[in-house]
Amino acid sequence: MAASIRLAPSIKRLLTLGNPHSLPSPPVVQLNSVFEKTLRDAQEKQAETGWLVLTTCSLLSANRPSAVGQLYRFVTRDSLLEGNAARQIDVPAAVNKAAIMRESALKSAIFVGVPRVILSLAALHEALDEDVKAALRTHSRRTATPETVEQTWARGRALWDSVYTPHADKLYNKLGSYHPDFISFIIQCYGSVLAPLAGGKKCFTDTSASGDPDQGNLSRALSSVVGIAALRAEGGVGPQLVSHTFGLLKARDTPNQSNEDKWLASDEGTEWVLRTVDKILEGVSTNNGEDSEGANQAKL
Repeated sequence: MAASIRLAPSIKRLLTLGNPHSLPSPPVVQLNSVFEKTLRDAQEKQAETGWLVLTTCSLLSANRPSAVGQLYRFVTRDSLLEGNAARQIDVPAAVNKAAIMRESALKSAIFVGVPRVILSLAALHEALDEDVKAALRTHSRRTATPETVEQTWARGRALWDSVYTPHADKLYNKLGSYHPDFISFIIQCYGSVLAPLAGGKKCFTDTSASGDPDQGNLSRALSSVVGIAALRAEGGVGPQLVSHTFGLLKARDTPNQSNEDKWLASDEGTEWVLRTVDKILEGVSTNNGEDSEGANQAKL
């Protein structure tokens, strides 16, 4: 049996340095106001799904996981100002919104890494109502098997080409030259995580329940919204943000789009995505010098 290992006091002290903690959620009144104003604007544009996706990804990437949990409470109750008073929710609608948020968080891992996704998924899971939690999918649709490997690669390469055309081959070769496994890793991630799964796509006003095979499945346009929101909130990654902004604009060529997706992929819609991410980041800054990492970016 291996001997138990304890952290030396000096190591414990070092681990407390360098801002090891995630940023807190701003005061409820402030957060509620940000959510209300930006959702109202999204409703006027009939872009509520895009709003839920970009808000989830912005808060996650800005490292405010507790605010992700509060976002779930807001979209299932219409306000954060009701305190802890019990209120019956529309469970099928709440399951759908929770699934969209989970999927958005998962896709964010490609852009901001696993640690922040873990923190935000944990906060979301803690915030879920028990009957909603019980109805969410528990089996993986992404487990690789010999039968699915080729499909996953093809799906990933198709999304890669869709985002980066006409420079897809050039960029593929360039990233492959940095490390022979790097581009293979990216394509596999695109195919297994970022690309829409087969089946129906979900929107803000849908419902879902246990056994729904399409729970949380996001469209091609919304996958690009994930990329833009995560990269905008992350900051300091301008070339990648530009690439995925083009990726959303190119999503307008996707067949059988919803009206919301068509608008999001327009010039007006893409500009709205960027501006709304900025509003979310600015709105959740705490006014005490502890701003979210993306909140100080110059606005469009």
